[in-house]
Amino acid sequence: MSTNTPRAVFVTRETDYELLLAHHATRGQARFFLESRGQKIETVERRHEELHAALRAARALVPDDWRQALVGRADLDRFLFGPEDVVIPVGQDGLVANVAKYLSGQPVLGINPSPDLYDGVLVRVPLDRLARLLPASIAHDAPAEHRTMVEAILDSGEKLLALNEVFVGHRSHQSARYSIAAGGAHEDHSSSGLIVASGTGATGWARSIMEATHERVALAPEERAVCFFVREPFPSKATGTAMRFGKLAAEPLGVVSRMNEGGVIFADGIEQDFLAFDWGRRVTLGPAAHALHLVTG
Repeated sequence: MSTNTPRAVFVTRETDYELLLAHHATRGQARFFLESRGQKIETVERRHEELHAALRAARALVPDDWRQALVGRADLDRFLFGPEDVVIPVGQDGLVANVAKYLSGQPVLGINPSPDLYDGVLVRVPLDRLARLLPASIAHDAPAEHRTMVEAILDSGEKLLALNEVFVGHRSHQSARYSIAAGGAHEDHSSSGLIVASGTGATGWARSIMEATHERVALAPEERAVCFFVREPFPSKATGTAMRFGKLAAEPLGVVSRMNEGGVIFADGIEQDFLAFDWGRRVTLGPAAHALHLVTG
């Protein structure tokens, strides 16, 4: 067990205002760009200030004897989280998914800077409770959910973790070809790829697939199981469509690539952070060994 003092790690992403300034160099040019499209820069400035005001307020509530760190979403893959960390994403729900795969049980307390804009499914800690919840989270005395994550393990030993879902398919819009196996059944597929989703992800991409196909899997966020959905499977002499969806608990899903090039596996919609999945590669997908420790407030 670490003897270091706790560290509050704040996680943010660039605001639309910051991205506009990076692209257009000055506020005036950014304003002209937006106004030429019937939009106002004051709107993105207000959202920018809301986030930074929430960040300043949250950092002021950290106990004086704690350490602090600030990391941007783009730098998460290079940031070293420690066992004594308490992670505080300030932003939209997706920021929790972005950071979750880099953690190993550290408590996460999400702050929603714009409740009228973001749903707040995962960023649920009110600022007026943060001061009490920070030490309570270290003492394991804070209300929390342990949300199941998805794990993909390649035959090479490479791994991907996801809070919402893992995608397996082709990097372009052409058909993905692979074989799929689960629960003693096996089938060759040609499809738009497949996703394996957690109970958290079942409210996102998986939900849209279920609504479009009317194929539903009941899955709670803390349930020790995940679900899979095949996107637009194509029937032919060589490929089937029987294994379109299902729940994975005791047994994982096995997938073998039949793609000569372009096969990829990525997590939570981050296409740039992918594992190559070309011909003959094998991946096993199922519930991850550890869950996201989400403090609910």
